[in-house]
Amino acid sequence: MSHAAFEALRVKMVDGQLRTTDVTSHAVLDAFLSVPREDFVPDAKKDMAYIDADIALGNGRYLMEPSPLAKLIQLAEVKSSDVVLIIGCATGYSAAILGHIAAKVVAVEDDAALFGAASGFSASNVEFVASRLAAGAAAKGPFNVIVVEGAVDSVPDALFAQLSDGGRLVAVEGEGLSGVARVHVKSGKTVSARRGFNLSVKPLPGFRAAPVFAL
Repeated sequence: MSHAAFEALRVKMVDGQLRTTDVTSHAVLDAFLSVPREDFVPDAKKDMAYIDADIALGNGRYLMEPSPLAKLIQLAEVKSSDVVLIIGCATGYSAAILGHIAAKVVAVEDDAALFGAASGFSASNVEFVASRLAAGAAAKGPFNVIVVEGAVDSVPDALFAQLSDGGRLVAVEGEGLSGVARVHVKSGKTVSARRGFNLSVKPLPGFRAAPVFAL
């Protein structure tokens, strides 16, 4: 497929998938228009780059569907001065998007193949870190915004500890129809949560709650 064809599909994605699902932030829309999604999709699936669905990347990981990703980023209210941490950046698409909006982006990935693909992307304000997802990147913090790119049972305290005062953490808690996008805001030592909207996204490995057995 030609560059022009991909560009036309990108515009169609923004107009047909993002704008129609209440993504209204000019900064977010401009970022999705600017980043070639096909560059972050495996070669065999490049023709699927702009479909309104998750794209399987192997090992139970996915490139998140454009609309849910855009809605999560919009919920985080990322500013041009913000330092952002992404948990589970996969092939780096979300890092490239947020690199267009924020001052600096640190993107964490623990899957070796995905980290290799992501770290092939180069931008002066984006850094990739190989680390366990639930551990984050404390040495690079604190962060004004943390985006968890996938559904989790709950957010570990280790990630809240990496937020700056006034920082926001956005995550989808719960799976399937029970999934809820929440924004957590840190004030001093207290973190409060606000419900954003229902959202169903694929689970992110490493965030399963331990089973509880009751007699």
